[in-house]
Amino acid sequence: MTSRSVVVEADGGSRGNPGPAAYGAVLKDADTGAVIAEDGATIGRATNNVAEYSGLIAGLRLAAEHAPGATVEVRMDSKLVVEQMSGRWKIKHPDMQPLAAEAKQLAPAGTTYTWVPRARNGHADRLANEALDGLRSGVTVAGDREVLDEDSLIEEIESPEAAAAGDPPASIQSQARGWSAGTGAPTTLVLVRHGVTAHTKEKRFSGGLASANPGLSDEGRAQVRSTAEWLAPLAERVDAVVASPVRRTRESAEILAEVLGRPLLEEPGFAEMEFGAWDGLTFAEVAERDQAGLDAWLGSLDVPAGGGESFRTVEERVLAGLDRVLTEHAGRTVVVVSHVTPIKTLVAHAVDAPLDAVFRMELTPASVTVLSFFPEGEGGGRRGSMRLFNALPPGSGVVADLGRW
Repeated sequence: MTSRSVVVEADGGSRGNPGPAAYGAVLKDADTGAVIAEDGATIGRATNNVAEYSGLIAGLRLAAEHAPGATVEVRMDSKLVVEQMSGRWKIKHPDMQPLAAEAKQLAPAGTTYTWVPRARNGHADRLANEALDGLRSGVTVAGDREVLDEDSLIEEIESPEAAAAGDPPASIQSQARGWSAGTGAPTTLVLVRHGVTAHTKEKRFSGGLASANPGLSDEGRAQVRSTAEWLAPLAERVDAVVASPVRRTRESAEILAEVLGRPLLEEPGFAEMEFGAWDGLTFAEVAERDQAGLDAWLGSLDVPAGGGESFRTVEERVLAGLDRVLTEHAGRTVVVVSHVTPIKTLVAHAVDAPLDAVFRMELTPASVTVLSFFPEGEGGGRRGSMRLFNALPPGSGVVADLGRW
């Protein structure tokens, strides 16, 4: 099949900056998202920027070889490369100039460059890390067993061999801290946000157990079932479905547990934030009635929302729930059905980000986020890794920021 339009996803990184460096590049059909070819290789000692440009060049070569004549969109999480190749930033560094010139020569007329968040560039990042770890070198094309079918969640979440060996997922950014302390199989949480309710559609504050507690709408049920069917290939690996006891999450979890054929458990620590007097109101309605309280809440992690809970209070509750789940399901994969605030809190904790990072994340209803936690030594500590964020089933018809792990 000849693609008329393709997407190049590229990345690169250095463990040391400068240090041992590698790039990753993947070529996809723009219409179907099918992987056409991918490349990952080391480039010796280099900086992050050199590695990123090397990934771009590798991706453009894949396009020239496997999709000649196709229109090309390049997607990278390097703002520098995207802005320089788009002509908006000057290329002053002498190491970048010849690489940019080579990339411009390879790029067909009309090539566009798009910046994407790091979470949406996980495939290329994985290829670069595999190259650095000696797991790959060079080009593979569709049909070769090394090419990842990204719709296969079994392949994406964790290989049995890696889990048994306790090998953590490689990440160029995390290598600086090193994974050598991690031993034992990871505990993986497949976090699913509940489907939409009437409050979701109307953008109303909808809290936890003390809230008006609306149930799923028909649309919400359809969303969750689509996500459950997408996760179905993972069923044999899933130990249990763990739900917040709030009605909308419980209803979502019942669908997931039915499709996956796994027991349904509850964890109250994963309930949504309590919004107190604001529950059931829109943001505009709260601003009209309690602007001072809203400003104070938005400006502090310690101020309760409408007399309910603060972000700090929710964090304490959520992390206590996390500890219980990690202890009870150690070394297994668990599907956790929860809400926006708890899921964001878990992500911030896993990547060791400050709690106010929750203000810079967005989660789509029925989306999937994946976190793995690796045991560290004899002290009982755990090191987190975000493997996927805010992903939706292919063909869901909902626009969202997609990531792959």
